Amino acid sequence: MTVITCACCGVELGDVPSMWSFSAPDTWAVPGVGGASFLEEELCFVELPDLDEQHFFIRGLIEVPVRGAPDALTYSVWASLSAAGFARAVEQWEDPDRADEPPFFGQLANRIPGYPETLRLKVRVHTRRPGLRPLVELRAHEHPLAVRQREGIDAHELPAIAAACGA
Repeated sequence: MTVITCACCGVELGDVPSMWSFSAPDTWAVPGVGGASFLEEELCFVELPDLDEQHFFIRGLIEVPVRGAPDALTYSVWASLSAAGFARAVEQWEDPDRADEPPFFGQLANRIPGYPETLRLKVRVHTRRPGLRPLVELRAHEHPLAVRQREGIDAHELPAIAAACGA
């Protein structure tokens, strides 16, 4: 946490969290997860044998610029990828040139508190060099979270976001 003073109104906000993390994609909690399913720090595979479904996920960051704060508001989220996209991400995992890969298309796999429905919003997942989580770019241009990602927020909005996220 960082002590933040809002640049637009000069109010000192005290210690405000600037990162929120989801430990798993929402699908991980669906009844019937089984088979070869796994959840790691950066990758997840969910098999739902009863539904004959497979889901592939990668962890990434949604960064929202914060005016008047040294750091962005960051949501560590999960994005679903196609089976081919997931295989390519795994294949390139340690490759120093993976940042040159075109973005993967996917869908947001978490409901983010304080926003209208975020589950299944279209995203682009931009890989970066090994050791850095991919950046997740929202494609639902009119969604409030996508607007915030593009335009940023004022620091005085952070306490309300923290309250929505359960702080």
